[in-house]
Amino acid sequence: MKIGIIGSGNIGGNLGKHWAKAGHQVLFSSRHPEKLNNLVMEAGENAKAVSVTEAFEANADVYVLAMPFKAIGKIAEMYAREYGNKIIIDATNPYPERDGEVAQKVRDANYNASEYTAMKFATAKTAKAFNTIYAAHLRDRAFQNTNKLTVPFAAQDTDSKNVTQKLIEDIGFDALYVGHLTDSGIMDPDREIYGKSLTKSELQSLVDAFRKL
Repeated sequence: MKIGIIGSGNIGGNLGKHWAKAGHQVLFSSRHPEKLNNLVMEAGENAKAVSVTEAFEANADVYVLAMPFKAIGKIAEMYAREYGNKIIIDATNPYPERDGEVAQKVRDANYNASEYTAMKFATAKTAKAFNTIYAAHLRDRAFQNTNKLTVPFAAQDTDSKNVTQKLIEDIGFDALYVGHLTDSGIMDPDREIYGKSLTKSELQSLVDAFRKL
């Protein structure tokens, strides 16, 4: 698959390196792609650095949002023509101390962060994943054959579910589907499975316990 990564920091950078290793074509992007040369060298021949505009114009199969949450609205508006019917994997988190009023509004709303992203990227197929895992664990625990960590995810439809699960498993993590985007609130900051580095059975037990409440 061709994967456009919007924001190439700790989460986006590590994901891109892993996917490139797994054989996917990776487009790292940022406002300053010239600063991503070292990242591209580490990722190898399946990766290159581009601007955010170039990433969206590249007709990727999947776009991964790994930039600050406050940028979602602007990115969605600027590139609305390019991401229609594409799969968007939202790896962002609303942190009011960093992202300001928009993050606090979403934290206080009767919808969760992934639903906000889906509303903004209305013509895409949205999934939520990679927002609960620590960057160090994402970097160091990929491609494990035993004692795998599990990445929870939620998805808007069958296509986004299947592709997201495959991309999680392609880099050596177990995938745990928690449900539709409406069910993904447990993945948000300070919620039940945020920041939990667990095996699949352990994480499933946490999800099941929450749903019994």
